[in-house]
Amino acid sequence: MKQDSIVTLHPDEHSRQTAEIMQRFNDVFQLHDPSALPGLVAEHCVIENTVPAPDGARHAGREACVQLWSAIATQAGTRFDLEETFVAGERATIRWRYWLADGNSIRGVNLMRVEDGLIVEAMGYVKG
Repeated sequence: MKQDSIVTLHPDEHSRQTAEIMQRFNDVFQLHDPSALPGLVAEHCVIENTVPAPDGARHAGREACVQLWSAIATQAGTRFDLEETFVAGERATIRWRYWLADGNSIRGVNLMRVEDGLIVEAMGYVKG
């Protein structure tokens, strides 16, 4: 399990809070334990997923977002290698490589936004 480095552009209180939330969010996937998600996701959160191409599916609301991320976090035989998390204020970019159960992998990024201490927006993009 590879741990990422968190780079904070402006080390102000807002950025520190976002970095802490991103660390807890990343831990969900590193530890395959989605139990922290309800406390990290805002009621009005929106995810634009990486699939189906080209635009990805939209998931709106805490329940839908927690359900999607929980399914990804607990997928048998998979893992995320976190390459970097870059934080500036309420925004974060997570660069990752996702290893599938069959040994193949995909690379991508998540563009995240935090508001009032909770994740409100996540947009996922993959290479290829």
